[in-house]
Amino acid sequence: MAKVVKAAALRNHLADALKEVESREKFLLISRNEEIVSALVDIDFFEDLLARNGRDYVKSVREARKQYERGDVFSHAEVFGKL
Repeated sequence: MAKVVKAAALRNHLADALKEVESREKFLLISRNEEIVSALVDIDFFEDLLARNGRDYVKSVREARKQYERGDVFSHAEVFGKL
C-alpha cells in the first residue's frame, strides 16, 4: 500500500520525503484534512506513466499483442544467437 504523508509533515520534512521517493518508494501520497490531495512522485516513475498514456505507446502495445497472437514472434536464440 502507498504511504500517506500529511501536508504539514511534508513541509517540515521535505528533504526526507525526497530521499524516500528517490530510494525506496516510487511515490508518496499527500493528505490534508484526512483527504488525499496530491502525490510526490519519482521522476522516472512519472515519465513512465506519461509514456504509458501516450497514444504511440498504447498503439505499439496493441500491435505487439496482435503480433504475438498471430505467432509473429522470434525465439530467444533467433534474437540473441550464441552470446
